[in-house]
Amino acid sequence: MDFRHLELVRELADRGSVSAVAAATHRTPSAVSQQLKTAQREAGVPLVEPAGRGLRLTDAGRLLAEGGAEVAAALERVQARWDAFRGAPSGTVSVAALPSAATFLLPAVMRELADGAITLRCTDVDLAEAEYAALTADHDVVIAHSLTSVRPAGTDGLTVVPLVREPLDIAMAADHPLAGRELVRPEDLVDRAWIGVPRGYPFDTVLQAVERATGAQLDVTQRLRDNRLIEALVAASDRIAVLPRFTTPVGAGLVLRELRGVASARHVSAVLRPDRAERAAVRRVLAALERAAAEVAGRHVPPPGFEPGLDRV
Repeated sequence: MDFRHLELVRELADRGSVSAVAAATHRTPSAVSQQLKTAQREAGVPLVEPAGRGLRLTDAGRLLAEGGAEVAAALERVQARWDAFRGAPSGTVSVAALPSAATFLLPAVMRELADGAITLRCTDVDLAEAEYAALTADHDVVIAHSLTSVRPAGTDGLTVVPLVREPLDIAMAADHPLAGRELVRPEDLVDRAWIGVPRGYPFDTVLQAVERATGAQLDVTQRLRDNRLIEALVAASDRIAVLPRFTTPVGAGLVLRELRGVASARHVSAVLRPDRAERAAVRRVLAALERAAAEVAGRHVPPPGFEPGLDRV
């Protein structure tokens, strides 16, 4: 069986359409379709079937796609051993990361890798939680987040490396009525004006948890993606928002208050294809990410007896 056909079927499994495979592999859709026909003739069974205006894999196609992933992982393990034999790992490692996590992870990683032979190619991407998995088709490492699990939604079948658990606090102006408190609870946040994030983004889960805990609907006046913009608007108004503890700059009119009574922390994880996880250079980057995350978490050690989330009520 031609490994190129296994790769092609796997690409279709990951990307979902012939046009997406064509764009990613710099081929025309007709060329991809022709190669799929060749792969089917070689296999002797249908690998794809019509689905609306497009195609989807049959059971046989999905089986070969899984086999393609296994073969790719085996090849990467051999390459990793070869890299180890030749010396230090080298090459380009592409990283796609949500900006708020990249801010506290990537500077330390770049410093650690500066004297080596690995080049990082970084992309900042702010998406809904379930959309990060698709980025693994085009990037070696994807840094994503989730409020419910170390494994973000949609990442089944992918390798997930937990990096850090970051508290999410309630941000407000320094002269806000809640700023004089050491902490806030869900009932304190009702009848307040909020700046939220788009639905489907992890931070919105905190607002939903507050609504469930209080039975009240929160007044979300804006839904924005950029944390820096949210910080500026909160500091200049009576609005409150959920912001991450590690990178939100307190002072200059902005304060953070810990939220107790509902789970209010996010899991930041690295997500990648299993075969890419075998690359020596990728493993080196993952180790650097883990060290960077541990360093940041160590600077925000909670007080003795701290139990996050619901256990702290």
